[in-house]
Amino acid sequence: MKYLKRMLEMTGGDPDGEAKLEKYRTGLLEWNKKVNITNITNLEDFEKLHYADSLSCAFSPEWQRGKRILDVGTGGGFPGIPLAAAFPDKELVLADSLLKRLRIVESLARECDIHNIKIIHGRAEDLARRKDMRESFDICVSRALANMSTLAEYCLPFVKIGGTFISYKGPGEDISKGTRAIKEMGGKFLREERPELLKEMGLDHRLIYIQKEKDTPKKYPRKAGTPSKDPL
Repeated sequence: MKYLKRMLEMTGGDPDGEAKLEKYRTGLLEWNKKVNITNITNLEDFEKLHYADSLSCAFSPEWQRGKRILDVGTGGGFPGIPLAAAFPDKELVLADSLLKRLRIVESLARECDIHNIKIIHGRAEDLARRKDMRESFDICVSRALANMSTLAEYCLPFVKIGGTFISYKGPGEDISKGTRAIKEMGGKFLREERPELLKEMGLDHRLIYIQKEKDTPKKYPRKAGTPSKDPL
C-alpha cells in the first residue's frame, strides 16, 4: 500500500502499522459482504479514502502532543483504527451509536494486534455527560457527516481545555457557519489545512482545527437528536 507506507514514513508512524492495516482492510471487506460498513470496496480507494485520509491529522503538532484521543462516530473504525495502528503509544477511544458495527471493529482490531483502542457504545450527546468522558480528552477527531455546528456540539464537550477538536471535511461546506456553535462550546477556530499528500492523491479534503479555550456550559450538548435537527 504505497500511500499508506508514505504516510507512515512522513508522520513518524510505526512501520508495523502497514501490515496490521492491510489485514484489517481484508477483514473489514469480508465482513462488509454481510454487514453494510463501507461503500468503498476498491482497494486503492480504500487506501486513499480510509487510511491516508485518516492519518492526515498526524502531521500536526497537536496530534504529536496528544495522548488520549476520542473518535466520535467512528463507523468502520475511521479515523481511529489507522491512527491507533500507526501510533501504538497513544490511547484511542472509538465511539459510535451502532453496537453491532463497533463489535466488528473491536474484533478485527484484536485480530490485527491493534490493542490500544477501547470501544464505547452510545450517542455523543449522552456520552458527553459521563464524568469519565466529559472534558477528558487531549484530542477529539471525527469524520462524521454533519455540519460544523452540529459537530462542534457533539465533540467539543469531550475536549480538555487546551486540547483540540479536529474535524475531517470534504469540499463545499462553509465552515464559518459553525462559528457560533464553536464559541458556545468554549472553542476557537485555529486553522484549516489541506495536506499536500492528499492533494497529490486527488482528494480535496480539509482538516479543521478547533482549540478548546474554556469549559463547555453544562447545558451542552442538548438532548439526543437536537444538535442535528436544530444546529446552533
